[in-house]
Amino acid sequence: MLKTAFQRYINNFKGFSREIWILTLITFINRAGTMVLPFLSKYLKEDLQFTYGEVGWIMVAFGSGSMLGSWLGGKLSDKIGFYKVMVFSLFSSGVFFFILQYITSFWGLCFGMFSIMTLADMFRPAMFVSLGAYAKPENRTRSLTLVRLAVNLGFAAGPALGGLIIMGVGYKGLFWVDGTSCIIAILIFALLVKEKKKASHQDPHISILEVASVFKDKIFWIFLFVSFVTAMIFFQLFTALPLYHHEMFGLTEFQTGLLMTLNGLLIFALEMPIVSYFERKKVQKLKIILWGSLLMAASFYSLLINVWAGILVISMIIISIGEIFAFPFSNTFAMGRAPKGHEGRYMALYTMSFSLAHIVSSKMGMEVIGYFGYQTNWFVMGSFGVAAAGCCIWLQKLLKLESKPV
Repeated sequence: MLKTAFQRYINNFKGFSREIWILTLITFINRAGTMVLPFLSKYLKEDLQFTYGEVGWIMVAFGSGSMLGSWLGGKLSDKIGFYKVMVFSLFSSGVFFFILQYITSFWGLCFGMFSIMTLADMFRPAMFVSLGAYAKPENRTRSLTLVRLAVNLGFAAGPALGGLIIMGVGYKGLFWVDGTSCIIAILIFALLVKEKKKASHQDPHISILEVASVFKDKIFWIFLFVSFVTAMIFFQLFTALPLYHHEMFGLTEFQTGLLMTLNGLLIFALEMPIVSYFERKKVQKLKIILWGSLLMAASFYSLLINVWAGILVISMIIISIGEIFAFPFSNTFAMGRAPKGHEGRYMALYTMSFSLAHIVSSKMGMEVIGYFGYQTNWFVMGSFGVAAAGCCIWLQKLLKLESKPV
């Protein structure tokens, strides 16, 4: 019985091209090395002694750079190809990580975070477009899930190791590891994967019509709002929650890292089987995203019970399952509405919704905490999750009216 279950799990990982496996490997290396992000708010607050408001503004600069990078990455992927964008993005952001550790002033960090995220997040829409180029059509959803698994497995290893590095050599060590991992990852990619030219362009008049329709597509924009809200409440994991762990329950960086590791391990163990199950059963993507939104809401409402540290583990488990339901299927929903030749533009808008979520999540979360405390913030975030679920119900009705398969 156990052998059959294990074989079934392994079967979920079959049928991918060589390029997809290399993309997965470099994503894992890059994400395992991404140790600054989970501890950034703690670094700014506790090591550099910034106020909650200043931490919020630096995070706004972080998210603004991410938005610009996502837009540039999508636009350049359509213009010059995803391959060049990916190589430039990871190499330059790796070098910039080395420099960032020496910047400690408020305005310097605002500019530094904006610059590094502009460079780093050009990678995301380009990577999504590369999956469309290298993945077999029947494997596209699972390819997205495989790369997400690499991201989460990297996050499982990264934060715990990051916590140990902080306790051993301080925050500066994180910047060296982050920069090195970016450069190693992209060197592997450049050496092992050849650039794949895009398919020939469609008639230019058709292209213009399709591009214009993105901004008139009501369903897509409501969907972007749902993506924005679910990402906004999820990003509390990297901004407000690490501070809450320490201030409310006295957790160390290593213990916070272990909680982040729990998230990564749950994603690694459960996401591919769950995605494969829903794909086989042909469950409507929006219905799964709706469940994910409600689970994320529940995870923050559960934090209102603040008399027992065990609630942090329960909340992490709930939000992890919510993430499994919401994010892979929102990826494929966005890809499904992208016309050929303009995938970069569509995925740029999709990734920009996550970047905007990072800005709003960090700034709003820190302001709410500063004025009203953590409990109010958890209630606000949970309520946003319920609102996202309501929008999913609205989208389902609009899709029925449109009667267009997505």
